Amino acid sequence: MPVAQPLLKAQPFLQAPTFSEAVLHWYDQHGRKDLPWQHDINAYRVWLSEIMLQQTQVATVIPYFERFTKTFPSVDALADALEDEVLHLWSGLGYYARARNLHKTAQQVTQTMRGEFPNSVDELIKLPGIGRSTAGAICAIAFGQRATILDGNVKRVLARYHAIEGWPEHSQISQQLWQLADQYTPQTRVDHYTQAIMDLGATCCTRSKPLCANCPLDTSCQAFQQGNIELYPGKKPKKKLPTKTTQMLLIQQPDGSLLLEKRPPQGIWGGLWSLPEIPQGDCAEQWCEKTLNALPSHKTSWPIYRHTFSHFHLDIHPIQLTLPQPIHQVMEAQRQLWHNIDKPGMIGLAAPVTRLITKLTPKNT
Repeated sequence: MPVAQPLLKAQPFLQAPTFSEAVLHWYDQHGRKDLPWQHDINAYRVWLSEIMLQQTQVATVIPYFERFTKTFPSVDALADALEDEVLHLWSGLGYYARARNLHKTAQQVTQTMRGEFPNSVDELIKLPGIGRSTAGAICAIAFGQRATILDGNVKRVLARYHAIEGWPEHSQISQQLWQLADQYTPQTRVDHYTQAIMDLGATCCTRSKPLCANCPLDTSCQAFQQGNIELYPGKKPKKKLPTKTTQMLLIQQPDGSLLLEKRPPQGIWGGLWSLPEIPQGDCAEQWCEKTLNALPSHKTSWPIYRHTFSHFHLDIHPIQLTLPQPIHQVMEAQRQLWHNIDKPGMIGLAAPVTRLITKLTPKNT
């Protein structure tokens, strides 16, 4: 039988200046310096990128960021936009409260701050959707101030480096990580260090298959030296997700236009356009007759499919209904519209709606 190799004894933790120097030296050689938001740096572009990057991969964010900044090149332009325009460009990124808060913050900055973002963490976190870490990134990268960040990448680096057990979102562990993050943040080159420590987690100290041999902290990283890096950071305690059900109605006029309804501002898909929904078991034809004063001439029941949120599963039963005559008006005109699926306008669509619309091929219509 092969003999197990003894684990290496970890060297002492690096002193704060040495830690940041090691990370910065790695960044100078291996860090990403050509991302779209790293050009023409200002508070607006940093803020926009940081919000988009929350729980989203860089590769996914890049095209969204480029489309956003092309359409809304400044905070004033974003503030002047319609919410539907903002949600349309955001469609597909998920967590739509981020987009609504972007719009609200842009309007506050434009209307009450003369279009200038505040340059302190305390003032930034008063704006919708800006938390402590995002505020720190704006202050450090846009304004060159010493400010601390603690995004998911940084949490992973520090949890492994110090072999901190438990889920990082637990208050006691979060507090410990914030203290360490502040301890290691240098006085100089703070803008580069902020990008460097995020990059280290995103490209080297990754969730799976980390490139420990390329890490500047490997000799003093506790998890690496113990040989159990996969244990850190601790995972969120699992809960069994409940399942909810709904029927989504794909109601089309003879010309193929599709009835959509605007969701309430708060809650799931807040502010987005979606399909009319009725409880599972309710009669779709009765809904059409009551709401549109029309009975459908054709009905097709589609297979149920599951859309999963962070806190529950939603089993969606799509039902396609074709109306025999065109309807030029709908009730609650401000909350409903006939959507031209061949020439869609700039509206934000809930992800399942986009998926279902793609299935409305000529053979279905």
